[in-house]
Amino acid sequence: MAKKFRHKEGLRLERGGELRELEIAYDTYGTLNERKDNVIWVCHALTANSDVADWWPHTVVEGGFLDPQKWFVVCANIIGSHYGTTGPLSPDPATGEPYYGDFPKVTIRDMVRAHILLSHHLGIEKLHALVGSSLGGFQAMEWALMEPERVDRLVLIATDSGVTPWAAGLNETQRMAIRTDVSYGQRDARAGIEGMKTARAIALLSYRGASGYNLSQSNPVDMEPYRHRVATYQTYQGEKLGKRFDAYSYMAILDAFDSHDVGRGRGGKEKALNGIKAKTLCISIPTDILFTTGDVERLARSIPGAEHKEITSEFGHDGFLVEHEQLNKILKSFLDKK
Repeated sequence: MAKKFRHKEGLRLERGGELRELEIAYDTYGTLNERKDNVIWVCHALTANSDVADWWPHTVVEGGFLDPQKWFVVCANIIGSHYGTTGPLSPDPATGEPYYGDFPKVTIRDMVRAHILLSHHLGIEKLHALVGSSLGGFQAMEWALMEPERVDRLVLIATDSGVTPWAAGLNETQRMAIRTDVSYGQRDARAGIEGMKTARAIALLSYRGASGYNLSQSNPVDMEPYRHRVATYQTYQGEKLGKRFDAYSYMAILDAFDSHDVGRGRGGKEKALNGIKAKTLCISIPTDILFTTGDVERLARSIPGAEHKEITSEFGHDGFLVEHEQLNKILKSFLDKK
């Protein structure tokens, strides 16, 4: 079960206003050594939680790149999420009732500032590595820019320095799906769930892409004509998220996703990325249509001394969740390198 950190001073937000009460759910694996220099902080993606061992199989294991016998691995749930950190279903101190749609707008930078508070609470002085995939990469980049002297290594997987029109368009299409649910806006934890199921089905198309779908969802030879196996898969994925998440949190995180631009207030992306001092490794997936290989290569070229590696996968953007053997091989070497 996740641990909880309560920050009583609250948190002022980038877009105005504040969270008067802040609670962060987090998990740790392994032990912080005496020198306090063995910390790997994992920043999670859109609807994941702080339990890395659960959503990133075969990584938090002996011999994995997040080996708890060697590293002190930390992952904290993001603001706005459904999994224990302050979000739309948390009580608003002003009313005592859940925020629901009144939850204030948060950005990626707000999420990182909250996790910086947690890191100090945990007595962490130096981060051996920040590891982030997708929206987790957004957070890792921001942290490396906010505290460049504190981060030794930076691992950015299937991510980018800002939100492209393509990614923003996918996000808006998901919001449109949620808003078509007439229950969305009601002060109820299950409001908008049917719309969110559709939004998730839309998102899965961009996570897996044509190669992933064509590989895993082909019709059996004896299937009834004019029906497709993939129809049940889309329904299943929507139902699956509907059982574990809520539409208000989903919308809050989509909005935060669209806030991502490392160049905002820093003179543009190129100038900002030039300020990253951490040893950086960027990893792309050729079949990823959400953050393409070209996007990741461009990101690597913009960060001083950054390396670019590629993992092969038929599962598109979700390949980082599947190809643990390739990631372990690449990342163990990068994390151990002097």
